[in-house]
Amino acid sequence: MPEERLLDLQKRLDLLPPRNTERMKMIQAFADLYAVSVNTVYRSLKDKRVPKSLRRSDAGITRVLPSTEMELYCQIIAAMKLKTRNKKGHHLPTTEALRLLEKFGVETAQGLKKSPKGVLKKTTVNRYLKRWGYDFLSLDIEPASVRFQAKHSNDCWHFDLSPSDLKQLPEWPAWVENRKGRPTLMLYSLVDDRSGVAYQEYHVVFGEDVEAALRFLYRAMATKEIEGFPFQGIPLMIYTDNGPIAKSRVFHRVLEYLGIELRTHMPKGKDGRRTTARAKGKVERPFRTIKEIHETLYHFHTPKNEEEANTWLLNYVLRYNEKGHRSEKHSRIEDWINNLPTAGLRKICSWDRFATFAREPERRKVAGDATIKVNGGTYRVDSTLAGHDVIIWWGLFDAELFIEHEEKKLGPFYPDEGPIPLHKFRSFRKTKAEKRADSIEKLAGEIALPKEALTDDNRTTAALMRCLSEGTAVIEFKDPDPFQEFTYPGVLEAKIAIANYLGIPLAKLPEEDRQKIDAILASTLLKKEILDEVRCYFRQQRKGVKDVK
Repeated sequence: MPEERLLDLQKRLDLLPPRNTERMKMIQAFADLYAVSVNTVYRSLKDKRVPKSLRRSDAGITRVLPSTEMELYCQIIAAMKLKTRNKKGHHLPTTEALRLLEKFGVETAQGLKKSPKGVLKKTTVNRYLKRWGYDFLSLDIEPASVRFQAKHSNDCWHFDLSPSDLKQLPEWPAWVENRKGRPTLMLYSLVDDRSGVAYQEYHVVFGEDVEAALRFLYRAMATKEIEGFPFQGIPLMIYTDNGPIAKSRVFHRVLEYLGIELRTHMPKGKDGRRTTARAKGKVERPFRTIKEIHETLYHFHTPKNEEEANTWLLNYVLRYNEKGHRSEKHSRIEDWINNLPTAGLRKICSWDRFATFAREPERRKVAGDATIKVNGGTYRVDSTLAGHDVIIWWGLFDAELFIEHEEKKLGPFYPDEGPIPLHKFRSFRKTKAEKRADSIEKLAGEIALPKEALTDDNRTTAALMRCLSEGTAVIEFKDPDPFQEFTYPGVLEAKIAIANYLGIPLAKLPEEDRQKIDAILASTLLKKEILDEVRCYFRQQRKGVKDVK
């Protein structure tokens, strides 16, 4: 009699009362079916029959080794895989890790650990690595991210670059030279952390150019002659990546003079399993929006040059800033205005003053003909410096050269020869378009879009009239004067300058004149004020002597 039929009979009998006559009929029918007696059926039903489990009773428990010892070997193998993993994700396989563990062993803090030979198998180890959470999917779990947001506008600006999807321009700038290779049309972007207001520009560069970054940064901080777009001021902090611009000494020096703190996210792999660049979303999101909504329209109309591309881009940036804030009920530009710092905006200096901050010292040797070559240009310096090692101060935006020798600053010196020849052009091969179906190619050649879609500024009247209120506090720029152009470093240097101006040592002056000079120097060290007061005082002295005569 099959066990399954006996179990089925027992289930049907359990549904009936103990003294029910149907029970006997069911047992008799079952006995007749298998040609056995009723007593045989009763004896078979008395034996307890429990269904066998699909799994072993010790399922999930190691049998080749104790659980603690097996877990220790799994931890060692997982550590070997993690230590040997490279940037591409390649690591030591389980079979090789078992061979090394069996043949040589692994040094741990508890001593040398060596597994018994032939006991551990690849499938067994891999199964328990996954079950106990020692596989890479379990070990690569990142910690939860923490969102941050600045309290006031201009507290933090996010700065980043991204190559534009517009690979070619009909007219490249005149300074592009053939020897430099293929230029890149780069998108420079600044995004305010609090409001999300973005400011972007196109720049034709070769790689990440520091000069273009500083020009873009100044235009973002300066007052703009754009109706309804009062975005300006010096931020307290700039957050960016670890690219060449953030590593530039000139960029660091300029930000230091402006009182801007530069922060970069940690390099990859320097903070454990955490992705160190997760805080760049606020500046990466505008890049994707520009490329999907604005630059896709370049298939209908392509800007002729960099200037026209920036004009079209500015129209879209203004509309982008008029869109809603990520969490507030007003626009981005309104949020920037409503959350200005209580102390006021920090105003930027003039461009001429900003250009002087971008000077970088470099040690050079003056040639025998008293000339120095800098970036392809030849500068003629003082003949007394011929053959000497000097420190040159040459700015990214300067046409003149300054020299420091024996703690003396000399200059400015100007180019001895004409400028480097410009107006050299290079034509590039256009990229090959993918083959399209004939019907799609015909349709692409026929469709058109009005040019007003790129040039029309459809902002509301309220947006055009938006500007800073009259009561908005503005902090004037505080000049750090890093090169001592306007003040003397000390009283001694000021007295030397006065003696050179008068043409006689100060010791030969009367006591009254020396006291007057000391009084002037006690009040200020500004070069212009000191020389003006000294000039006025001694002119009055000479005039008084003439009147007496």
